[in-house]
Parts: sequence; structure tokens; C-alpha cells
Amino acid sequence: MGTSLAPIELPGWAWERAEVRQALRARDMGAVFRHVQQYTGASQARIAAAAGMTQARVNEIINARREVSRLDVYERIADGLRMPDDARHLLGLAASREKRLGGAAFDLAAFPEVVRVYAAQSSAAEEIQQQAREAQELDVLAVRGLGLIGLNDSLLRACLPREQGGNGLRVRIALLDPDCDALAHRAAEIGESVESLAGGVRLAEARLRELAGVLDIGVWRYQMLPTWRLIRTDSTLFVGAFDAGWEGHESATYKVMATPHGPLFRGFRRMFEAIIADGQRTV
Repeated sequence: MGTSLAPIELPGWAWERAEVRQALRARDMGAVFRHVQQYTGASQARIAAAAGMTQARVNEIINARREVSRLDVYERIADGLRMPDDARHLLGLAASREKRLGGAAFDLAAFPEVVRVYAAQSSAAEEIQQQAREAQELDVLAVRGLGLIGLNDSLLRACLPREQGGNGLRVRIALLDPDCDALAHRAAEIGESVESLAGGVRLAEARLRELAGVLDIGVWRYQMLPTWRLIRTDSTLFVGAFDAGWEGHESATYKVMATPHGPLFRGFRRMFEAIIADGQRTV
């Protein structure tokens, strides 16, 4: 761990740039560091010294090989870059005055759970797959699930263990009941026949049944109109939404991480558990 030295001063207008503010909202510290280099000419070593890190760690963050997740590290970065209070708030930190007075810095920073926003599921695909390969628990809430986990070239299928025992991975998948009224409603929303959509769900179930001898896997059918598309890998959620004429993979995808007091991760997980409890298990 490095030792913090003199802070880096960015021009005031730099913190008002849209791309900088978006990076702060997404807690994308690699982008923040790149903007610091752009607007100040600071080297990685200089950024590391200001933020109390090693140069190697800064390099990993800039090149997206590591993410910042700890509150104390966000605080060191904010202090080392002399972030104004509105920039600190975008990052989920208390204002510097609140911090000096012993205010609600910890509580405020404990709530921001949305750590990154992707334009669509495809933009998050690589990260989702990496998380799935390392997970002990994988939960999926979808409509038919073919593009997520049903087909050989789906997002998650290749990430699953292929040996007996599945490395201890537990997989739970909730799919829309092909015989319920909500499926007919959803089919009409996306301009697809009921037969086609229902056939897709049944095909996904059949393909997932093939994994039952390898993995600890369960598949359930639910009967409510699809709203949320969820992929949970341990303490990380990737969340999208369904709407009329709008498929889940086309939705913006939010990366939500569990925090001590945040309601989003807990709420989505509670919802999934309720869907499983009320659903009909088919695999």
C-alpha cells in the first residue's frame, strides 16, 4: 500500500464534464483516473501517490483488471483528487465538511449499490461470464432463458462446470409458465405467437434437464407478467427489465452489489426467493 502525498488538483470545470460525472455515478474509477491523466497530465505513479496506492494497482484499475469496492479506498481517491462535494456525492460519499465533522460518511456510502450501468446485456456479457465462472450460487430470472442459459452458445451455458458435482455450484432458474395467461400477454407485447414463446420455454427446460446429472440445478415456472430479468452470482446482481416491445437483453443492465444497508440487492433477492417458493419445479 502506498502513502498519500500531495493531492492532485483538477481544474474546476473538469468535474462538470458529462463523461467525468458519468464515471463517478458508475463508480468507474478506471475512467476517473484516465480523465485525471487527460486533464492534468499526471502519471500513474503520481495518481498512486495521491491516492495512497501502488502504481501497479492504479494500472490494473485503469486497464479494467481490478475494480475499487472498499469505502476507505473511495475516500482516499476522493481526498487525493481534491474532489468537490458534488463530485463526492456522485461517487456516493459524504461532503468533505460532513466528513470533517464526523457526519454520515459511512452510512451515506453504504447505500449506493448500483456500481455500474451497461447500455445493454451484451455490454456486460464478459463481466457476467467471469462472475458466473467463479460463483458458488447462480440464480436466473428470465422468460424463456434460451439466450441466457438454455442453448450451447447462450450467455451462461459455457460458464457452467461440465464435470460431475459441478464444483459445488448451485443453479436456480425461474422461467415463465408456458401455460399461463401471462405468457400470452407477453407474447402479444413482443409480437410473437403464443406457441413460439411457449415452445421456447419448454425447449429451455429440456436443455436444462440435460444438466441435472452434472449440476445441482433446479428450474421453476412462475406465472406473473415478466418485469425483471435477473442474474445473481453470489453477492452481485445484474438487473434488466422487460417492457412492451422490449426484450430483457435489450434493456440497460445494472450491476448491483450487496452492501450492509442497501435495499436493492436484498429486495431483488427476496423477490426471487418468493417466486421460487410460489413456483412449480420442473427440473
